[in-house]
Order: sequence, then C-alpha cells, then structure tokens
Amino acid sequence: MSETIKVGLIGFGTVGSGTAKILLTQQELISKRAGCNIVLSTICDKDITTDRGFDVPKDILTTDVNKVIEDPEIKIVIELIGGIEPAKSFILKAIKNSKHVVTANKALLATHGHEIFNEAYKNNVEIGFEASVGGGIPVIKTVKEGLVANDIKIVLGIMNGTANYILSSMTDQGISFEQALKKAQELGYAEADPTYDVEGIDTAHKLAIMAMLSFGVKVSLDDIYTEGITTLKPIDISFASEFGYRIKLLAIARKHEDGIELRIHPTMVPESHLLAQVNQAYNAIYLVGDSVGKVLLYGLGAGQMPTGSAVVSDIVDIARNISKSAINRVYSTGIPFNELKELKLKPMSETTGRYYFRFSAVDQPGVLAKIAGILGEHGISIDSVVQKGRGQKKKSVPVVMLTHEAKEEQIKAALEKIDQLQIVTDKTVLIRVESKNSLY
Repeated sequence: MSETIKVGLIGFGTVGSGTAKILLTQQELISKRAGCNIVLSTICDKDITTDRGFDVPKDILTTDVNKVIEDPEIKIVIELIGGIEPAKSFILKAIKNSKHVVTANKALLATHGHEIFNEAYKNNVEIGFEASVGGGIPVIKTVKEGLVANDIKIVLGIMNGTANYILSSMTDQGISFEQALKKAQELGYAEADPTYDVEGIDTAHKLAIMAMLSFGVKVSLDDIYTEGITTLKPIDISFASEFGYRIKLLAIARKHEDGIELRIHPTMVPESHLLAQVNQAYNAIYLVGDSVGKVLLYGLGAGQMPTGSAVVSDIVDIARNISKSAINRVYSTGIPFNELKELKLKPMSETTGRYYFRFSAVDQPGVLAKIAGILGEHGISIDSVVQKGRGQKKKSVPVVMLTHEAKEEQIKAALEKIDQLQIVTDKTVLIRVESKNSLY
C-alpha cells in the first residue's frame, strides 16, 4: 500500500466534522479497504477554533480555501458547506484544477448539476454524491452498480426525515402539524425555518437526482410537481387509518411509454406495505427493476455520522480508481453525461390514481347525491364513503370518499365545481392514494 492519496475538506460543520472524524480515527481501516493510503491533509472552514469533540491536528486547519483547491498534492476535494454559492464556484474551480469532488449538496446538484457534471465529464474527473440522497443509505451506489442490469421502472421514496418524523408524530400521537413541528424542532430534527423540509423542496432535490440516475434523463426542479404537508389535519390522518392507510410525504417517479411522471405530495400508503412502516426520522427508497423486481433500502436519511459514512464511501471509491488508473470506471451520472436524454415528462394532469376527498358539507339530505353526481359527470367512480355527523349545533360535517382510479385532470375539474356548491362550506381536501396494485 505504497500510494498515498491526499484529500481536502471544505466545510467543517456538522457533516464535515463527522466526515473528518471518520477519516482521522478510521484511517488505517479505510486505507486497508481502499488499497491505498488515504490522508486528510487539509480542512478549510471559517471557524477552525471551535472544539469538534475529537482530536484534530492544528497544522491541517486553514481558513484559506485555495489551500485545498489549488494544492497540487490534493487529489480529492470534499465540499460540505452546502447551499449554492460559494459551493458551486469552489466545485467548478476544483474540477478545472483536475481534482475529483465529493459532495452531499443535493440542492446544488438538483439546480446546477448539469453544468457541474458536464465540466467533470470534460475534465475527466469524478463527482461522488452518495450522501446527497438518503444520508447513510447506499442508494446511489445501488442504482449505478447493484441494479446496473435493470431497466428501472419505479422509484418511490420517503426521502425527508423531518417530514416523516412530523407525520409519524401526528399519526401515533394524534397531534396537529404545528405541535409535531414544534416537537421536531425541540429534538433537533427540524430547522428553525423548516420550509424546505415540510414543503417538499428538499425531497424534490433528491428526486431530481434519483430520476436522472434511474432513467438516464436530464431533470429540472420545474419538472417535479411538489406539494408539502403543512395543510394536513389530524382528522385526515384518522380517516386514512380507518381506510387502512398511513399518510407519507412520498416522492414518486414512474416510467411510462408516454413519458416519466415526477411528483411529491402527501400520499396514503396501505398499512400493509413496508413504506407505511417507515417512521420517525428514517428514510426508505423503494425501487422496481425489470429483472430484480422490488427492492427496499432503509435507514437514517440524515445526521452527522450516517451522512459522513456516505461521504467517505465516495472518497474510497474514487481513491481506488485513482490508484488503479481507472477514473470514471463507473460514470458519475450512471451513463456518460453526454448520453443523458432530454426528459419526456408526463404532465401531472395526465397522471392517474386513486383519491381521498374530505368535503365539509351542510348536514342535510341530498348532499351526497349532489357531490356524487358531479363526480359521475366527470367519470369519477366512488369506492367508499364515510359521513359522520357532529350534532345539530355544527353547521357542517365531514363527508369522506375514496375513489376508484381516475385522471388528475378530471379530479381537479370536478372539485372546482363541487367547491362552488352552497352546501360545501370549505375547500375540499384532496390526498392521493397509492393502491395495493401500484405497489405490489
């Protein structure tokens, strides 16, 4: 094991500290498995004085990013500062200096990945991004290598631990979204500003990456229909349970003959399905390939050490390739970047599925008939109905329906008409349903 490969780290925050701790404390084991000596030679951050909880040699710390990017001896640059800038500029400069890059920055890859991957392709360097989706779950490697023989048809994912923790708390404890969010913030699962997590934006970043790898297409965030969990109420979670479902913020990508559907929204998942049993801050990615069939990957989707583990796995892969003169043995984008196809998107309006409706309606005879009549006019068939009165003092009662399979376009048109009825006192709540037929 004569060859030494030096790596430099930009960003010494939570994930950066976890990565550095693994590289420094497990150097002998990691180097033995890599077949070459991997050395963390430089760590760059604005703050190099705060105690990170483990011993860090003072001589490898710097506040000058150029000591990482421009050092000719550093072969792999690890970017863990997050955000778009200056991360993007640092990565592009490193690539132009013929350095390989490892990053956990899903927001950057989802928004500017085409430019970064193109530059990497032109400069014959590798981009490792295992930590960008699923934290410590090896989903990127699974798609690029383990499932390389498969035409992947479906990707379903619970990809945000914060949202999943909130939904789990609402389901198991019967509390409101606001109460569950506050609890998640107190425990450190949610940021002070949780918008990216609860509005599905973080999940969209991850689905863009997964769709690119799984289907070999270029994906923009604008291609992904995204809906968050902020409007969900305990009553809807309770009704879902009555019907035999649990509600999850689900990322959905399906390949059809007429295009690929990409969407993220609260989804009712059958309680008997494994995805419905993914609770608290855990993530899971469910894949269907034409040869392998159904595969489920499960684990912690975030956190200092799980994410650091994924970062180090990329470092080891690239170090092996350097030592064996096998750069791009596995393409960063699964296939050569210039062979990624333009996305043929199946519009949200053309997608089909089952639906849950909760109408707030005046408690009087004929209400169900009027609502069912409009649904029938739009070709929507009802599977189940629940109506619960709340006493004479209440002005309205919930009327809940599950439909058979219908097209999104028909659903939206019907609900627009229903919400204009005088007997309907509030906007209809819609939750999409993944049926057993679509999952098993």
